Amino acid sequence: MIDVLPTRHGDRLEPDELQALAARVAARPELWKPHYDPAATARTFAALHRDETVDVWAIFWLPEHDTGWHDHDVSSGAVHVVEGVLEEHVLRLAQPERRTPHPAGSSFTFVPSHIHRVTCAAPRATSIHAYSPPLWRLGQYTLTEDGALTRVSVSYADELRPLKAAAA
Repeated sequence: MIDVLPTRHGDRLEPDELQALAARVAARPELWKPHYDPAATARTFAALHRDETVDVWAIFWLPEHDTGWHDHDVSSGAVHVVEGVLEEHVLRLAQPERRTPHPAGSSFTFVPSHIHRVTCAAPRATSIHAYSPPLWRLGQYTLTEDGALTRVSVSYADELRPLKAAAA
């Protein structure tokens, strides 16, 4: 068990609590650095902890990595950028997407209904992610050929990446 985790169990942590947790884990490289492979040619993941309240992941990014549009089903979350820069893209109707760069040392949070995608805006990046309740399902989004937004439910164990356009 990671000793920086909350002591209560079975509750849902709020986004600000998740943000603090992700920052505490990020400040402890011995928890995530052993999972880092500098020779990796694909985005890699390491599950650092999972219980009935929260799960915590380390994700190691390369510049071409893109989660595609997604939500987190019933889980709130927080991301703390340890190294590099991640860019969060937020889906907005009838407006361009909002793009926010998050450099090392910064974090962002989201509620379950938040639809976004995350890309790596640096040669490499490392981030710590905390979710509560633990992730089981996510929704991935794509547009049909006629412009309708569609959602596909996927397992938390599936790697997020942009979906191909769905047929109309």
